[in-house]
Amino acid sequence: MKLFLAFSFVLILFFPPLAVYANTQLVRETSSQNKTDLKEVFDYDVALKISQDVIGKQLGEYSFINAEGQAVSMSDFAGKPLVLSMVYTSCYQICPMTTRHLAKIVEKARDALGKDNFSVAVVGFDTPVDTPDAMQYFANKQGIHNKDWHLLTIAADEVETLSKDTGFIYFPSASGFDHLIQATIIDAEGKVYRQVYGQVFDTPLLIEPLKELVLGQPQQDQTFLSELSNKIKLFCTTYDPVRDGYFFDYSLFLGILIGGMIILFTSVFIVKEWRKSSQHHDT
Repeated sequence: MKLFLAFSFVLILFFPPLAVYANTQLVRETSSQNKTDLKEVFDYDVALKISQDVIGKQLGEYSFINAEGQAVSMSDFAGKPLVLSMVYTSCYQICPMTTRHLAKIVEKARDALGKDNFSVAVVGFDTPVDTPDAMQYFANKQGIHNKDWHLLTIAADEVETLSKDTGFIYFPSASGFDHLIQATIIDAEGKVYRQVYGQVFDTPLLIEPLKELVLGQPQQDQTFLSELSNKIKLFCTTYDPVRDGYFFDYSLFLGILIGGMIILFTSVFIVKEWRKSSQHHDT
């Protein structure tokens, strides 16, 4: 048993992108009595394929209840990217650790991209237990209660469909639930854009796809100057591995500005010379 735990720890530590719970269920078969028969297949490649295959998939319309008891729907998140994490609140180690790390990276993303340019939602998939009060307690324990996250519960008849739409693998086990450890990035139109795996993952794995969505794609009713500004920010917002954060590189901006001025002045000079040459030939 100790040897197995040691192996699991080393696996998670050195291979976070492939981190899933031991004995991960990758195959579910529904019997004629509508009961789920579980087959344990410990295959990382299959787990990742299930998750990766939903990229580009349009999510359905789901109904949630937030920690304040208010109704929330998936369409309420339309118009800007969404980071979606599925947890169960009675988890004592993996979900708390994953959520705390996600919170650190989210704050870095907000510093780089703006606080209101994307949303973050945590959905409790253990529907009998993950009530609004339980979600609020979980948020308080993980330090995200005041981070402007959406803490959501979902009905039992919808959680299975949501998990399939997001490629999230989970099933009951002796310790609670075994599940794939992932955060799903959803674009402004409600399509799965990227998956981020592991309890602890590198900062760019989450922020780079968010940067592409926030700054790289034109928004509705966006002016030309606003779009140009976002393109400059996209190019000049860079990752610093020493500080493990993003910053706006003014040297790149100055390079773009100087390059643009050179092109402009060169174009003006060429046009003037061309006109002089044309006038000379006319005379």
